[in-house]
This record gives sequence, structure tokens and C-alpha cells, in this order.
Amino acid sequence: MHADNFNLARYLERIGHDGGTRPDIATVAALMRRQLFTVPFENLDVQAGRVVSLVPEAIVEKIVERRRGGYCYEVNGLFAMALEALGIAYRFVAARPMFYPVKRPKTHMALVVRVSGADWLCDLGFGSYGIRAPMNLAELEAEVHQDMDAFMLSRPAGEEFVLKARSGGQWLNQYAFDLSPQDWIDFVPANYLNSTHPDAIFVQKRVVVLHDESGRSILVGNALKVVRDNEVVETALDDASAVSELERRFGLRPGI
Repeated sequence: MHADNFNLARYLERIGHDGGTRPDIATVAALMRRQLFTVPFENLDVQAGRVVSLVPEAIVEKIVERRRGGYCYEVNGLFAMALEALGIAYRFVAARPMFYPVKRPKTHMALVVRVSGADWLCDLGFGSYGIRAPMNLAELEAEVHQDMDAFMLSRPAGEEFVLKARSGGQWLNQYAFDLSPQDWIDFVPANYLNSTHPDAIFVQKRVVVLHDESGRSILVGNALKVVRDNEVVETALDDASAVSELERRFGLRPGI
């Protein structure tokens, strides 16, 4: 993934990373964590009636220069640019969200990173139940704790991988994927669907998520949910308060 205007130093400044940049899994994990904590998952462009641009230079300008966020193609695309700049091998994979009551197409994008002979799932764009650190694809049926969250990778019948998250005392399927490499252009139809189709959640309502050390803040429509150390506080906001929270809590200004 390449953009002519991507600058690694500017990216590291944007996410607040001042540590090492060796091409190893520790660096991948550190960058993933910093990006999750500084770049919100958000669909404000879709809510404004715009189709999200997949032009790589537009993603850099939006997230790095204008300090916006984005949804899966944008935030994972930006992360892929950083991996490429560091000489770290990766592939895009297409994933099928599994939390809907009916089977849905593979509209989600994730990354599989290869470091020192091992493959790791990285994903910065799945919102509230997204992983917070790389997951080793060789570690199946193992409960993996990431801060206050728990995840598991399984591979039923040795076919697709399934990412599960523990919630409410049970394991819930999040999405399924295989290792077939996808080109950037392959996500154009899914991006158009997510930007325009009336059944897409991103068209139906505003969705903004920002992770932090102890949890995450989630704004869906005008409903704010703040998760801190497994305690959840939910607040119903009016329109003015929701706009205020966008700027105060998520660092976003609609229309920018």
C-alpha cells in the first residue's frame, strides 16, 4: 500500500509514537496500539452523504494532515502504509462480519502481517469489539487477553479463521476470513456498499469509537457508551451535546 504523500515521521507524530521502529512484532503491536488510541473509527463522511475515498493520498491527507479518523479501509490502509515503510510484509484479507442475524458479504478489511515466519492478524477498524493487539494465527482455541478484553481465534473444520470476542460471559463470533490475499481495488465495491446502501449501519447512523488504555468510548447516533475496566456508563445525548462530545472526547469536528 503506497501513497505519494505518506511520510513515516508525520505518521508517527500523528499517533504519538516515540519508540522504536524495528521491523518486528513488538513494533507492529506498539504502532497498532498508538493508532487505536489516537485515530478514531468513524463514519462522518458517510453520514454527510459522501462516498469514502479509497485514494491512498486522500486517506493520508484526511487522517494524518486533517487529524480525522475513518472506517476499516481507511485506518487499516493507513496502517499498511506504515508497515510498508518499515519493510514489514502484510496482506489484505476480506472478512465476513458475523454479528448480523443473516449471512452478510465479506465487506470488512483486515490485515495479516508476517514477521519472523509467523502470521499475525492485525485490525484497527472493527469498532467496539476490535482487537487491540496482533493475534498469532497459529494460536487457535486459546483465550487471549488484551487489557480488559478477551479474544479467540478458531478454525472450524480447518477452513476459515473465525475471530471471537468474549462478551456477557459467552464467546461471540465477530468475523470470518481466509488467507486469500486481496488487492486494494478489490475493496472498492464493499466500500461503495458501506458508503451508500440503506441497509449498511454506516449509512443508517453515526458510529464513532476511540480506544484508550482502560477501555473505549462509543458514540452510536446520539447514544454515548463509555467502557472503563468492564464498567459501562451509557448516556442519551441531544444533538448539540453529541456534537460537543465528538470534539471533546473524539477530537472530531463534523464537516472538517
